[in-house]
Amino acid sequence: MAKFSKDERELLKSVESGEWRSITKKGADLERYREYARATFKKDRRVNIRISSKDLAGIQKRAVMEGIPYQTLISSILHKYLSGRLKEEGV
Repeated sequence: MAKFSKDERELLKSVESGEWRSITKKGADLERYREYARATFKKDRRVNIRISSKDLAGIQKRAVMEGIPYQTLISSILHKYLSGRLKEEGV
């Protein structure tokens, strides 16, 4: 039996319980969601922050493990936090 992460188990449960449905108006919906994605991931502002060397090294290490640039990882973490999708473990 394959081992799944917590997120993968939740997704599998969601699919198997019928929470997902096909999109009927693919053209209009697809374009609308593309616009959402463009707006969400548009990088139009620059921010400079100071963090500890240890934290930066940890972020860079995690980014290498994820296969993405560390700035992208930081941006993703901030976006997930602001959208309420970043949860603390054990809470």
